[in-house]
Amino acid sequence: MQTVRNVAIVLLLALGVYAIPGGGTAAETVIAALVMGFLAAIAFFVYRLYRENQLTLMTLTDGRRAILYGALGVIALMVAGADELLSSGAGTVAWIALIALSAFAVFRVWTEASTY
Repeated sequence: MQTVRNVAIVLLLALGVYAIPGGGTAAETVIAALVMGFLAAIAFFVYRLYRENQLTLMTLTDGRRAILYGALGVIALMVAGADELLSSGAGTVAWIALIALSAFAVFRVWTEASTY
């Protein structure tokens, strides 16, 4: 019974987006608000992670810290430019390659910082 109720709610919302004038605009506004909330949650998580690992970050060499911050910057740029890059085949390959390379760099710096 709960599944039927949930499906009915989704259908009612879809009908509202379809039938009400400006429903598509309202849906886009809600999605934009959800994305902004999600990005704010990620920013808060990164802030907390930075504060909890401040000593570890400061004990990294300048080169390792530059690699870490550079890789995190590339990941941020790839998230920001995902729509444009993922619209073409070469852009998709470049996006995947840069994300993978940046993730590997973050992992490598983290493993070197964790070993004694």
